[in-house]
Amino acid sequence: MTDKLLIMNAAQVITMKGHSDRPAIQGEMAELDIIENGAVYIEDGKIAAVGPTDEISSNYSSNQRIDASGKVVTPGLIDPHTHLVHAGTRENEYAMRLNGKTYMEIMESGGGIHATTRATQKASHEMLYEQSKKRLDQFLLHGVTTVEAKSGYGLTLEHEIKQLEVAHQLHRDHPVDLISTFMGAHAIPMAEKGDPDPFVDRVIHEMIPEVAKRKLATFNDVFCERGVFTPEQSRRILEAGKQHGLMPKIHADEIEPYEGAELAASVGAVSADHLLKASEKGIKALAEGGVVGVLLPGTAFFLMAEFAEARKMIEAGIPIALSTDANPGSSPTISLPFIMNLGCLKMGMTPEEVLSATTINAAHAIGCAREAGSLEIGKKADVTIFNVPNYLTLSYQYGMNHVDTVIKSGKPVVIGGRLQ
Repeated sequence: MTDKLLIMNAAQVITMKGHSDRPAIQGEMAELDIIENGAVYIEDGKIAAVGPTDEISSNYSSNQRIDASGKVVTPGLIDPHTHLVHAGTRENEYAMRLNGKTYMEIMESGGGIHATTRATQKASHEMLYEQSKKRLDQFLLHGVTTVEAKSGYGLTLEHEIKQLEVAHQLHRDHPVDLISTFMGAHAIPMAEKGDPDPFVDRVIHEMIPEVAKRKLATFNDVFCERGVFTPEQSRRILEAGKQHGLMPKIHADEIEPYEGAELAASVGAVSADHLLKASEKGIKALAEGGVVGVLLPGTAFFLMAEFAEARKMIEAGIPIALSTDANPGSSPTISLPFIMNLGCLKMGMTPEEVLSATTINAAHAIGCAREAGSLEIGKKADVTIFNVPNYLTLSYQYGMNHVDTVIKSGKPVVIGGRLQ
């Protein structure tokens, strides 16, 4: 029997249609395509029709119905930058920063990424899986149906593979889709800080080929930052990834201007992420190259730093996406709705732009815009229903979870705010 699901009577259906081939830029980010009193018809896990309730309900029969009266229907939210798979927490460093230590000072003294690396290396596959699954459950409860997950807390071939294998098992087992990124170049091991080139060589010649051989990742990311990887080292790592079929991404210009944005454009990166300190030249290069700028306002918020200049980037023509940057050190949150709040309140984005940035543009940032990110015929039926009367309420009421129902590939997996 064919599975047929009809979502009907929605106060608003936000389709985000029209940008499956390329991300929305500038004024296009405000074009939501809203259907009042709308409906979405789903058949065999795919979207089969979208339109006014009267039209859809009269033309399609279903064996399951969801009454979305007084609610807003959107594409399932997409989080394009997370460090989902890790062990341990770092609340002690939170206290240190409140007492004046900087993020980089803590990292250079053996804390930060290194602290999480030690915990992750010690953790078994099973322990990593259980901890990460709990986080993934929370993403789903907050309306997120697709998540990018990076490695980078292993820093050895064995433990990087372990992280990526956990992500792949979660992708198989959990309703949320996981798209994996190899990030062996997340930090230089403490023992090699004085001579990092041998580690860079291991990433290039040992880790990348093995990850690609096992087909454990889609993307290859690097932390291009002073005190971590130089632009020259980052280029070598990203070009090596490309030779093995791994598409480049970059943690760029987070702490200071360091030519990360320029490098992202030069190597044809899918996205450049962070960009708090991107230069004027870098912003222009990203726009000209069509590189998605993934902004992470939760990180700036938690580190008490200046926020990325989203308004300037949008006006320059960079397609902007938003993400939690979920990680234990600089952004310990899984609430993409709160990130949407920050996008408006701290980076000057409009409610319409943050919806584009967490749906269709986020899909482009991780290469899945042909399957997800908008409510269009033939796409995967990933749908989030918010218990709000209009989409403006999503960014107006901050720090709240308004998710009522989540549908993944046509199957209700959250109902009434509870996992099924």
